[in-house]
Parts: sequence; C-alpha cells; structure tokens
Amino acid sequence: VQLQASGGGLVQAGGSLRLSCAASGRTLSRYNMGWFRQAPGKEREFVASITWSSSNTDYADSVKERFTISRDNANNTLYLQMNNLKPEDTALYYCAADRTAIRTMTEYDYWGQGTLVTVSS
Repeated sequence: VQLQASGGGLVQAGGSLRLSCAASGRTLSRYNMGWFRQAPGKEREFVASITWSSSNTDYADSVKERFTISRDNANNTLYLQMNNLKPEDTALYYCAADRTAIRTMTEYDYWGQGTLVTVSS
C-alpha cells in the first residue's frame, strides 16, 4: 500500500483545514487507518483512527470535538477535517494503514510521507 498525504498548509488560529490521504497499490477497504503527527522537537503521536468499515473512530483527547476522521473506501481516500485549529496543532501529519492497528503507532505497517500543518497565533 502506498499512501500520499496532502492538504496541509498555513492557517490562522481558529481556522480549518482538511487533510487527505490517497492510497494506491491495494484497496483500503480492509485496512484500519490512522492519523499521527510530529511537532518539531517532539515524538510522533496518535491523532485519530478509523476502522475499515468506519464503525469505530478514536481520537486523542487533545483533538476531540475539533477533528473528524472519515474515509471513502470507494475512492481509496482517508480524510481528517480539522476545525478550530490551535498553534499547538502545528506538526507534520502522517497517515497510516494496517489491518488491525488502532492507536498504537508501532503496529501500523504502511505510512505516508507527511503533510505540514502550520497554525499561526
């Protein structure tokens, strides 16, 4: 599975962005998907995940009520809608895929290259 994240950019605090992750090579329909982020000088952390059927989603406490993860299996694409962005959301955002992983980063087998989100105050 090859993953390509896009949609990052510069936004003011309180603004919104939607990240996309396009997959190729295999259908995503049987893979759980996740978003992770890495801020400068910090470790990569979990942001959100969604099961292959969209039946379950999970969020880091820091993004609950602000971010929404979704997927379109027919178009092999994962999304992350980010609202009410804060400067502390500034990071490189990565999408990932795995047949069984949920929150644990080390369990994900496939990773995209990352897209940069910068939130100015």
